[in-house]
Amino acid sequence: MNFLVRMFLRSLVAALLMSSTGRAETITADPSGTWLTENGQARIRLERCGSARDRICGFIVWMKDPLDPRGQPIRDSLNSDPEKRTRALLGHQLILGLKLSQEGRFDGDIYNAEDGKSYSVSLWRDKSDRLKLKGCLMKFLCQTQTWTQTLDVQPGQLVGLTGDVGGPRADREWASLPPPARKAAAK
Repeated sequence: MNFLVRMFLRSLVAALLMSSTGRAETITADPSGTWLTENGQARIRLERCGSARDRICGFIVWMKDPLDPRGQPIRDSLNSDPEKRTRALLGHQLILGLKLSQEGRFDGDIYNAEDGKSYSVSLWRDKSDRLKLKGCLMKFLCQTQTWTQTLDVQPGQLVGLTGDVGGPRADREWASLPPPARKAAAK
């Protein structure tokens, strides 16, 4: 096949693919980054977690109102785990090891401190700077939110690495990450 015919066919295929999705922009499946919730009350940092590094965890790194009326940090008082009831909501883990599905979404559980329960959740990038988050109580009782990616830092936002001073804290099951495996040098 001659060069011009191949180029024409490639261009045609690319045009068809772009028209079928309705957009020409490439969207990365990885949701890592900091996201402003739909209601603007919190920023959630999503990052890789777990021993295989194939999972996504999320942490509250900023809250519009992190203090209760007495000026104390708002606590996770409704958590079913008594050890977690005294932790501050700012910095706690609410997205628990989501795993990539065949559909290109990350599925797993999200913790809601407002009622102390966990729910099924699926998230995916809708646009390069937009994240869709669909939470379900049961398969048919679902709600979808749109989160917006943020690149700035607000006063009071945690910016440290997870587990370090000034950073969020991972739950026990996600806190211990083994060091990356090193290959032996060839001799």
